[in-house]
Amino acid sequence: MHAASIHIVTPRSKMQLVMGPGISEVMSAVRSQGLGPAGPWFAHHLKMTPDEFDFEICVPVSAPVSALGRLKPWVRPAVKVVRTVYCGPFEGLGAAWHEFSAWIETNGYRTADDLYECYLAGPESSSDSSNWRTELSRVLV
Repeated sequence: MHAASIHIVTPRSKMQLVMGPGISEVMSAVRSQGLGPAGPWFAHHLKMTPDEFDFEICVPVSAPVSALGRLKPWVRPAVKVVRTVYCGPFEGLGAAWHEFSAWIETNGYRTADDLYECYLAGPESSSDSSNWRTELSRVLV
């Protein structure tokens, strides 16, 4: 899948401050190039520590984008994943990931360090956060 991405490293405490502007930046750039969005946006988390997130905000596009500021072309590789869908507000994602990770371990799957969150339905689709859906994916190794 072709995507446009911006790379962000931020303290966990600043995540809510950087996510909205980052999404707007990527969406504006892909729209200005007439290439998307061609699907729901997603985050590709490269590394998470107790203090920091190292991730990419990505938007699927219909063709490779041209680099623009922080925006870079990116290709999401075809891989096997283990996946679930969390329903609820974004504040519940941490607990959802813990539950999903426990399920992965209990069922004997081995996964890579990175992970994906695809935001299928959020505040733009409903003011009722119980209707929000986030796809959680881990790459199998």
